[in-house]
Amino acid sequence: HVGAGTFKPVKATNVFEHEMHSEQILVEKNFIQQLLNKLSGNIAAVGTTSLRTLESLYWLGLKIHNKLFESDGSLKVNQFEYYTLKPTLSPQEALRSIIEYLEKTDSDKLLARTQLMITPGYPWQLVNILATNFHQPKSTLILLVASFIGDKWKGLYQYALENNFRFLSYGDGSLLFRGKN
Repeated sequence: HVGAGTFKPVKATNVFEHEMHSEQILVEKNFIQQLLNKLSGNIAAVGTTSLRTLESLYWLGLKIHNKLFESDGSLKVNQFEYYTLKPTLSPQEALRSIIEYLEKTDSDKLLARTQLMITPGYPWQLVNILATNFHQPKSTLILLVASFIGDKWKGLYQYALENNFRFLSYGDGSLLFRGKN
């Protein structure tokens, strides 16, 4: 579920002082199994919300594995939790933990919340291709793109500006590859 906070500009001078919005995610067990089966290949996200959901699956699997549920028993990925929760599982192990949890709870869907804020330095786990549009300055989405492709984001956005690309939700798109280019 895309929250309005997706479009909230980062006003803090220190990105760690920005309060990231939380979104509900609902992922079917069959999809998680399919994702697990495809981890040896490329994992593409269409849109930043899909990317945040896919990356959140890793951290949710890690939390399930370590029995780190919220006080009410729910599951949530907190904003910068990846700094304290070190990625000690492989992506395969994390997804298997989710599947085992769903089987134990006799559920065919994972319902959780994510507040994951992806910034440069984020330890990528699942996604290596991103289809997305061009985002507004001073947004969490620019930070996500900068994390995904590194400093190359500046040249990409400069090219878009110089060639009159359209920005925001109904604008032009890009296909980004993490770790390549």
